[in-house]
Amino acid sequence: MPALLPPPRTGAHLPAPERLTRVEDGERLHALLWRPGPGWRMVSSAVLGGGLGERAWVLNAQVAHGYRRTDPARHLAGLARTYGAHGPGVGLMTAADVSAFARARDGGAEAVATVGISVRGWAASPEEGATGAAPPGTINIVAALPVALSDAALVNAVMTATEAKVQALLDAGLDCSGTPTDAVCVAARAPGDGADTHSFAGPRSEWGARLARAVHRAVRAALPAVAHP
Repeated sequence: MPALLPPPRTGAHLPAPERLTRVEDGERLHALLWRPGPGWRMVSSAVLGGGLGERAWVLNAQVAHGYRRTDPARHLAGLARTYGAHGPGVGLMTAADVSAFARARDGGAEAVATVGISVRGWAASPEEGATGAAPPGTINIVAALPVALSDAALVNAVMTATEAKVQALLDAGLDCSGTPTDAVCVAARAPGDGADTHSFAGPRSEWGARLARAVHRAVRAALPAVAHP
């Protein structure tokens, strides 16, 4: 039976994530679900709903360590339906415990981070890259801005969030730029009548600076329980 959840909420900010629990393959697993409703454009590297477009929900689902399914997008879509999410959305997954998320805000920018760093390293590596789907992501970031961004600015926002993540890892004394399967989702308001559409989201732009600080604080706050510098 589908889980009974409160109706979607709309507004200028993402709502707090709904905390969900399921039992899968004998293991108790957690998930975070945002259902802000219509009026949001998102850019994401997620396995489900990745790319750029209007999205109505975001799911960050924990999966078991040693995840072996070869259809992660279908798996996430099924979970979203079970949780009552409808329409196009973004689905991320991770082996980290998402119930231990951290949230931060800065001047209207918001960020939530779930973190696991048991497998970490530097982006530039002499090793050959693998083909095919990657295993579940470990550092997942969901961020939102209450303003409209151009397509280029949304891409810029992903860069800014990633730079802030790396800064947080280095500030924590960790010898890495991330994990091989990190994922990010940045949401911004869809352009509306008379509303300005911002063309920049780099770290020195008005909204990029706020985004960077929010992501940095969220990742840094999520690290203490799992970091072993």
